[in-house]
Amino acid sequence: MENKQYEVLKWASLFLEKHDREPRVAEILLQHYLEVSRPEFYMMMQDSVADSIIAKFKEDIKKHAETGIPVQHLTGVESFYGRKFLVNQNVLIPRPETEELVQYLINATERDYDGQALTIVDVGTGSGAIAISLALELPHATVYATDISPDALHVAMENAERLNAKIHFLEGNFLQPIIDEGIQADMIVSNPPYIAKTEKLSDTVQNFDPDLALFADENGLAAYKQIINQAQLAVKQNTTLAFEIGYTQAESVSSIIEHTFPTSKVQTIQDINGKDRIIAAKL
Repeated sequence: MENKQYEVLKWASLFLEKHDREPRVAEILLQHYLEVSRPEFYMMMQDSVADSIIAKFKEDIKKHAETGIPVQHLTGVESFYGRKFLVNQNVLIPRPETEELVQYLINATERDYDGQALTIVDVGTGSGAIAISLALELPHATVYATDISPDALHVAMENAERLNAKIHFLEGNFLQPIIDEGIQADMIVSNPPYIAKTEKLSDTVQNFDPDLALFADENGLAAYKQIINQAQLAVKQNTTLAFEIGYTQAESVSSIIEHTFPTSKVQTIQDINGKDRIIAAKL
């Protein structure tokens, strides 16, 4: 008996709801296996779905429902700033909020740097989403990206190659490889680990995203302290420093910057949901 697309989707959505999972995962997964665009997907609701696709789809729906494995680990990709990035268990899955950090920096280059050649450093690059997006959107910039994890750097390098972005990748702890190379940055950006180790997360994050990219000591502030301290050896006059933060951390991160760079101008920027999400400073 033929199974129409809307029937397969309905089964999966109900199955996920029953297991307290997000029903929209069914749509993302089925669209992925059918290899069609979103508009095509909606136009195909009355079409039959091949048994081989249904079998694989059902297997992954059950896996997600039972274990919480992120849909991005099942598809192997996540969209970020209009591009598809490869992701796996070695990197943090790029979040929509981080796109706002990229947009802030693009706007800042247009406002403050007037098309001049810039040196940008992405600290703790993970999948490379921030560095690659900036390199492609700001072709006049020279972009460096660091990570302490060789496995994460492997993913980032693969993404850069696929998307034809020129990035200088360096392995090491935060800004240390930049300091070792004597590089002075016009912009330093980071979405570092900022979750306190005591905080409980959903199983889709806790069990699958790498701890190294999620958790930091000192109530989630340790990475900021280290990067800001290292930045003293890697900045020019008027360097822009921009961090993604947890929504309760604005005051703490601002005061660390102001303590280390007393003449800096620091601002807090809220995300689309009205939560504190970016700390930006002119050093």
